[in-house]
Amino acid sequence: MPKVLYGNKTIDYSIQERNGLKSHYITVERGHGVVLKGKPVSIEKSQQLILKKAKWIIEKLNLVEAIEEGNIVTGSRIQYLGRKYYTQVFQDINSKSVHIDFNESKFKITVPSDYSQDDIHNALLEFFRIKAEEKLTPRVRKWAKETGLNYHKLRFQFMEKRWGSCTPNNTIVLNLNAVKLPWSLIDYLIVHELCHTKIKSHSKEFWAELSKHIPNWKSLDELMLGMKI
Repeated sequence: MPKVLYGNKTIDYSIQERNGLKSHYITVERGHGVVLKGKPVSIEKSQQLILKKAKWIIEKLNLVEAIEEGNIVTGSRIQYLGRKYYTQVFQDINSKSVHIDFNESKFKITVPSDYSQDDIHNALLEFFRIKAEEKLTPRVRKWAKETGLNYHKLRFQFMEKRWGSCTPNNTIVLNLNAVKLPWSLIDYLIVHELCHTKIKSHSKEFWAELSKHIPNWKSLDELMLGMKI
């Protein structure tokens, strides 16, 4: 696998040759890593293309790594509002279920003597449900007021492939995992879905509406692209 050095970081990447593409583009996705797609080029040229987007690539790699979660043990890092927090797991024989505590600096997870990783993940999912409603609801109201884009209802639910959606009757649905993202991407997601209350498609009119409220939407959209949970 080719690689390139950017500062003190090494970026590993793969190349997908596609003769039909007029230009090269780069994707960063879970399970696939960094992929350069386009017509065949030399390794030297591919390294130049990767270096041109190196800062963006590293940001995307960090986001993908932050969202991914395996087994939760003491020392694990849990993503919340754009930061990764240290986690401590304590066993309490008197506890009957998993309990999540967060004190703004670390997660403390108390588990019973008999528990599974599924129990921890389910407890975290409920934690994120509560926090999503608590933190994101006022944010949606704020942006609706600032943009003048009104919605019918707001719902939160776990979605495997989408960060959010807007129904035909203008109910906005946000992925529970959105509360893991940094505020800049949360705001982009919220305004994106609010714009769909006015324009349902991703037409030129939609992007023009979005740019009125989020001028740097292109860079934020690139960061969101491929971030599927």
